[in-house]
Amino acid sequence: MAGPTTAARLKRRFLLMTTDEALREALRACVPADWEMAAITSLDEAGEWNEILLYRFLLLDLDETRAFDPIDVIRTLRMEYLLQIAVLCFGGDADIQDEMRMSRADRFYTRDQIVTVLPQFLAQYGW
Repeated sequence: MAGPTTAARLKRRFLLMTTDEALREALRACVPADWEMAAITSLDEAGEWNEILLYRFLLLDLDETRAFDPIDVIRTLRMEYLLQIAVLCFGGDADIQDEMRMSRADRFYTRDQIVTVLPQFLAQYGW
């Protein structure tokens, strides 16, 4: 298996898991030209575990119920793939947020907050 190239490791990109088109577009409007936002509804769309590792962080919609189960996503990342990329959650109620905390999700925001904090995370992970 060939390893990732230096260029692939240096790409500024992140994952977004949601089916909310309006939110996707609001987030896309915050993304500068030197960043890539990969909007997905399944971890399989991002590739194998070693390809997911090349993304700087994941924005995860906790209100999603049709396309994916957020609990399954975090458990797959943390327990099956053993990946520690940052998982920034938005939406959801207190119960799912508590379960996500126990499964080692990193941060929690409202749907409105995620749009305003995204530029901060892009700056923080812009190395």
